[in-house]
Amino acid sequence: MIRRSAAFLLSCAVSSLLLVGACLRAEASTEYSKHFGALSQLSVAVAEAMPAEKYGFKPHPESMTFAELMSHIASTNYQFCAGLKDVDPPTLPSPTEKTTVVKFLGDSFQYCMGIIENLTEAQLSTLHNSPDGRMPGREVLLAMYIHVAHHRGQAEIYLRDNGIKPPAYRI
Repeated sequence: MIRRSAAFLLSCAVSSLLLVGACLRAEASTEYSKHFGALSQLSVAVAEAMPAEKYGFKPHPESMTFAELMSHIASTNYQFCAGLKDVDPPTLPSPTEKTTVVKFLGDSFQYCMGIIENLTEAQLSTLHNSPDGRMPGREVLLAMYIHVAHHRGQAEIYLRDNGIKPPAYRI
């Protein structure tokens, strides 16, 4: 009887630890993936808003073209998120046409979402490589979110310079 009770208690303890681990993962990933989803949708909407014939537009000779700017966001997304997995980023294209740029951007957000929604509390606290140097996972995410918002803001100015109203902000 005592052995059965001990086995039952041990089973409950192990189950509880597994449940706590799953909850921590769900809590950490939900916290970041919700905001990343909104960041993704708005960024892709901005890329889609620019007409294909304006993807070569740049507001100043030293600026990136609209295509280069959106591709830069995508490339850097891959770099940040590969860092969170502690792997090298995949080989990346350099698209210039609207359809391929929008796909590249969308794919970069999907790649990152697959990583972000599975992050654990430990991974958020661990140091990782990023385009901004070695930092904890939370800071990698913050740096990536700021990077996307910064360049998406630039892209919205490109739209306005061409008489196009940018998509409305949403979260």
